[in-house]
Amino acid sequence: MNGKYNNNMTRNLIVRGFDDEIHSQLGDQSKRKGVSINSIVKDAVDQWLKRQNEIPKRHHLLLYDNQESIQRLIKSLDKMTRDDEWFKCFVRSSNTSITDLLEKLEWFDGTIVPYKPSQQDKMKHIKQILQNISQHSNEKEICLVDFLVNDIASSSITEAIHLEKEYDKNRLEGLVFCAYEMNNLFNASTSEMIEMFESHDQVFILNNDQIFKLHLTKENIHKLFLS
Repeated sequence: MNGKYNNNMTRNLIVRGFDDEIHSQLGDQSKRKGVSINSIVKDAVDQWLKRQNEIPKRHHLLLYDNQESIQRLIKSLDKMTRDDEWFKCFVRSSNTSITDLLEKLEWFDGTIVPYKPSQQDKMKHIKQILQNISQHSNEKEICLVDFLVNDIASSSITEAIHLEKEYDKNRLEGLVFCAYEMNNLFNASTSEMIEMFESHDQVFILNNDQIFKLHLTKENIHKLFLS
């Protein structure tokens, strides 16, 4: 080796915390697959490291019932994303006070032209907006608050759900919050409401200065009798 340090040399890694049952299961899988336990653990570590280097594509639902709640959240998001790693942007609301706040905080307005309910191809309009945001992001991780879907939901919750599902097929890199007024969802049927929830990774409800996360799980009738 001529006295030089070899960066490619392997290192021993001691993994603690495996109980006998997990170790036994690993042994069984190792024999069944014909690979060593060392290879299984190394593959798991490689996959974990790979995921850490990938920019997440998260798509969340925000529900609010007053301007103060959503404005308070926007200010908090702005503080949380003050470093240069984030590209803060929004799609404007028909509520001018919310738009004024975001402009004051110097968030990028991804809106191309104001939304009109009479627009025929709403998906094309949204794709143009997302493309505009992506082109201006300079490959930074995106933090987007979208109010356009709320305006669409005010006239057609069915169309809003369709657009949410279409967006889900080709997400932006980063955090996308779809902000809806509660009243728009209250006008939806139960099936539509569940579809809306399932079109997002997580559902958050704003209550003044508090944030609640809603967990939605499908259950059978027996759960009604369990404590």
